[in-house]
Amino acid sequence: MNEQTGTTGGTGMDDTTNGTPMGAAEAAVIMREADDKARRDLRVSHRATFTIWGLGFIVGYGLIWLAVRGQQPFHGTNSVAFAVAALLSTASILAGVEESRTGTGIGGLSAVRRRISFVSVLLGFAAMFALEAALVQAGASRPVVSVFEASAPIMVAGLFYLTRGTVQLDWPFAALGLWLVVVAAVGGFAGPVGVWAVDALAAGLAYLLMAAIDPWLRRQ
Repeated sequence: MNEQTGTTGGTGMDDTTNGTPMGAAEAAVIMREADDKARRDLRVSHRATFTIWGLGFIVGYGLIWLAVRGQQPFHGTNSVAFAVAALLSTASILAGVEESRTGTGIGGLSAVRRRISFVSVLLGFAAMFALEAALVQAGASRPVVSVFEASAPIMVAGLFYLTRGTVQLDWPFAALGLWLVVVAAVGGFAGPVGVWAVDALAAGLAYLLMAAIDPWLRRQ
């Protein structure tokens, strides 16, 4: 008799809340809320990175725009300026890849994916420099080369963010990448001088916007 009482009462019933059996739906809700909280707590903050590279694009591209503005005849940027533009895009991407260690781990498949990302970015920019050399060798004018130099680094960065965001279902990252691709595609219509100003504002402000909404994204 005592054994029967101990079986049905006391501490033998695990799935209870205030004496009421917990249903599968309630358990699923609790597990989902715990998972969402864990994801928010572990989400990597990119605020500092986005701020640095947003200001970097505005200042870097802005200085190049000031340098080429009013050139008569137009001779465009020098190789150093183009290297700076490429460095801004490369550094912003690689910083984002490195920050992902916090959210994805430091070994195993996560490490392999980061190495692939690093190599892909470097190959993309190597191809960009090779294409510029091919354009010059083919006799492209300085205005054409200037448009390419302004747009190509942003195009590479945009494709990286778009791909990464889509694969990881990180839609804010994907949106940033899509915006950068659009900026690179249409900014050149501002001309060999104006493209630097358009890209400085359109790309730089996009990064700053991502920095501004990053705390909100981490709470979602």
